[in-house]
Amino acid sequence: MDFTDEILHDFSPSFRVFKDGRIERLLGNDTVPASVDLSTGVRSKDVTINANSGVSARLYMPKSVDTDQKFPLVVYFHGGAFVVDTAFSPLYHTHLNNLVAEANIVVVSVDYRRVPEHPLPIAYEDSWDAVQWVASHSSRNGQETWLNMYADFQSFFLAGDSAGANIAHNMAVRAGSDNPDGLTVSGVVLVHPFLWAKEAVAGQLINPESRAFAEKLWLCVNPCSSGLDDPLINPDPRNFTLGCKRVIIFVAEREVFKHWGFYYKELVEQIRWGGKVEVLETKDEDHLFHIYDPTTHKAKSLVKSIASFLNEGKTG
Repeated sequence: MDFTDEILHDFSPSFRVFKDGRIERLLGNDTVPASVDLSTGVRSKDVTINANSGVSARLYMPKSVDTDQKFPLVVYFHGGAFVVDTAFSPLYHTHLNNLVAEANIVVVSVDYRRVPEHPLPIAYEDSWDAVQWVASHSSRNGQETWLNMYADFQSFFLAGDSAGANIAHNMAVRAGSDNPDGLTVSGVVLVHPFLWAKEAVAGQLINPESRAFAEKLWLCVNPCSSGLDDPLINPDPRNFTLGCKRVIIFVAEREVFKHWGFYYKELVEQIRWGGKVEVLETKDEDHLFHIYDPTTHKAKSLVKSIASFLNEGKTG
């Protein structure tokens, strides 16, 4: 075997890293263009957030809007272990078309730079750039017309799934500490969040191989990390304040991250930040089932639950 073909890290079926530094993404490589979705009428377009870094986003708008109408605003972070998929992947394009149609919201789906070409914490910095860019439109004179005209900045949410839910959590923590101008986060949506720890949490039975795999993956995407005790993946309630008053966490009964979803609720309640946190579990399903097959009754029910959370107590 040639040295260039030797595998350093094998995280099949998602990706492999070779000793010469090459990355082979085994899924999540397809993209679709922004469009008017034929089934929902939802419109989308792509925008550049930072020309220097190349960070961009796909914006989504409901089918019918009036010039004086304002919609809840969601900044969304896609999953994919920080490595695969993008904001332009067919799976996420379909999911967000469906969510926008169901919830009647404006979405900014962030295309952060991915590992291993750009190791963590770059994705977190890109995501914070995106949050600040969105917040810069709160005075109605930002770069993007859709946000200036139609976004309700009094109903501003952070959301994501899997690794994207990890990002959404960390953006909420940063919002709680930095409190940027124009940004008041109404709530956070964490779907099957990618969180872990060195020790099992309540109710969790993890074999040593699973824990070793999780730590190997985390150190692959974040090589400067201390490991699974890193607060980026293992939140410590003594060290953060969430910049919002509402959190909803979705877990799937069969996924390996399920117990961390429930434990996250306990952590947030421990910091006594005065907000409301809830966990919704989908029985007999696995990680990101709603992304891989959005046509099932349970997938549609999950989307409806997210929509209900986003529209609870909206101002516009």
